[in-house]
Amino acid sequence: MQCEVCGREIIGKLNRVIIEGAKMITCDDCAKLSSGYWTPRSEKPQKTKPKGRRGLTSPSKPIKPISETRPNVSVIEDVEVVEGFGSLIRRAREKMGLTPEELAKKIGEKESVIKKIENEKFIPDMKLAAKIEHTLKIKLLVKLQPLETRLEKPAESEKVRRSVTFGEIVRLKTGEEEGEE
Repeated sequence: MQCEVCGREIIGKLNRVIIEGAKMITCDDCAKLSSGYWTPRSEKPQKTKPKGRRGLTSPSKPIKPISETRPNVSVIEDVEVVEGFGSLIRRAREKMGLTPEELAKKIGEKESVIKKIENEKFIPDMKLAAKIEHTLKIKLLVKLQPLETRLEKPAESEKVRRSVTFGEIVRLKTGEEEGEE
């Protein structure tokens, strides 16, 4: 067996120690770094008492699985958060006269999370985005477009922006024209 701290082969007794809150198996040298010891749980299966009160369901009525009680409900739709969500949230929050702290309290989040979302350093998950949508009365979640439509070439009416190439800059500086090469 190897020491989980230094990686050396453990010869002799294993030391089950706690180092910075983590339970580890170490050699004698690394055991000196520990703040305590732990013992492994016994391998015996423990009997557990049933939770809840007895007699809530009748034996003649079987319990239906969730899929049967809620048909045609998709758990997760293909949705994503809109681009520019941070500024959208900030404008809506300011329009309602709320501070980041007040918005955080309303949706049950930390103020730092709201600030990170507004700065787009953190992308909210679907549940959090839905809470923000509901509170600020804005639209943050949009359905994902199929991959084929996202990869299609832009229509002729749409202008394609092109940046200047390094070769064009060199030509401008040297005074060459395109036809002279």
